[in-house]
Amino acid sequence: MNTTVLKREWFSNTKADILAGTVVALALIPEAIAFSIIAGVDPKVGLYASFCIAVVTAFAGGRPGLISAATGAMALLMITLVKEHGLQYLFATTILTGVIQIICGWLKLGRQMKYVPRAVMIGFVNALAILIFMAQLPQLVGVSWQVYIMLAVALAIIYLLPRFTKIVPSPLVAIVVLTAFSMITGIKVPTVGDMGELPTTFPLFSLPTIPLNYETFTILFSYALPLAVVGLLESLLTASLLDELTDTPSDKNREAMGQGVANIVAGCFGGMAGCAMIGQSVINIKSGGRSRLSTLCAGVFLLFFILVLGNWVRQIPMASLVAVMIMVSIGTFSWSSLKNLNRVPRGETAVMITTVLFTVLTHNLAIGVAVGVVFSSVLFARSIAKVVFVDTVISEDQTSRIYSVAGQLFFVSVEEFLAAFDFKEELERVKIDLTHAHIWDQSAVAAIDKVVMKFRRNGAEVDIVGLNEASATLIEKLAIHDKPDALENLNNH
Repeated sequence: MNTTVLKREWFSNTKADILAGTVVALALIPEAIAFSIIAGVDPKVGLYASFCIAVVTAFAGGRPGLISAATGAMALLMITLVKEHGLQYLFATTILTGVIQIICGWLKLGRQMKYVPRAVMIGFVNALAILIFMAQLPQLVGVSWQVYIMLAVALAIIYLLPRFTKIVPSPLVAIVVLTAFSMITGIKVPTVGDMGELPTTFPLFSLPTIPLNYETFTILFSYALPLAVVGLLESLLTASLLDELTDTPSDKNREAMGQGVANIVAGCFGGMAGCAMIGQSVINIKSGGRSRLSTLCAGVFLLFFILVLGNWVRQIPMASLVAVMIMVSIGTFSWSSLKNLNRVPRGETAVMITTVLFTVLTHNLAIGVAVGVVFSSVLFARSIAKVVFVDTVISEDQTSRIYSVAGQLFFVSVEEFLAAFDFKEELERVKIDLTHAHIWDQSAVAAIDKVVMKFRRNGAEVDIVGLNEASATLIEKLAIHDKPDALENLNNH
């Protein structure tokens, strides 16, 4: 790495990156503990994972400023694994998850992000903002009135302080001020320490102790594959979001491989599988973090806080961290998508809303995005299916007709294509000109066979002209209208 790249990716924004990393580290602690509880493991498993993954992706990831750690989306997929097979299988699955992700990066599957429509991306962002907000609600139920006061004060600091100074990130100021107030006054409110015990030692290298056989591999693979897919999907979508927020590019294939390496390291040091965290990533960006240094600081400070400053960290009021996450949810939501509902095509609005609904209802980003992509593809197919034009010209003697076809012929558009032909007309010759058309699949070939055979049954000679090379190849392989037994095979085609 040359000095120019080193400076740009690591030391172009040093002060802001260190401060942003500090804020993120504090926000990671309760999240990692909560996700450990979801997965059914000791809090140190999530905390060690967050430390390992953040540090490794700082060096190996493809998106500077992206924060990766233990996440809720991944934790939900581990519940059954931990319950039925135990902790050692979780570590082994985490390592295999990393291997699969490295293979995906090596195969350059990160490029496939270009097939995720913008409407799905907006839906993903909006759904995530809603989920982040919903995740804070349990911290606000059944608590004393002091919690709501502290929450309001924290939000006031977060939003008002930047109007006077931006030297220190306002979320960090809010956390420090409320923690100091809580410690001085001795007020009884929920704190980070109430979430679970913090570890007191460094993570130690240890390979999982599991039987090495085919049955074990099938168990690990059945969990590792969905973990790898969900992790990559969330990481690459988060990277794309940060690309837009910072107006800078990222290397999606390197990010996929970086996530893989990070999960392997996490599994070897007693951690669970993780991926990019959009909430913490947005906190990092909003707090001024831009380079890899901010990600490294988040991981290093996370371990520093829980090992060295554990007694103080335990006393951080949850209200201050809830305020930070509410700020993230408000900043993450694409408010412009609501303003533009009347301007954006209805199909794209439907895709966006569908993505939001499925993501929020299932609490699974992968399902929401997958449904959104499929729905968008169906709408796109319906749209281009309507763009099939068939012009027709009859000869002066009324004995021959030319059908000129323009557009894309595939399974969705064949109905419109067939409706354009008049098979009852008595003709001696029919020419079908496909110069401005393209044949995509077997359904289109079957439709052409049907047209040709129907005209021939009525005694007309049929010529097909203007096929491009790809269409001609498909016709030659699949069409039956020129075969000796064409009429007998038409119904089975």
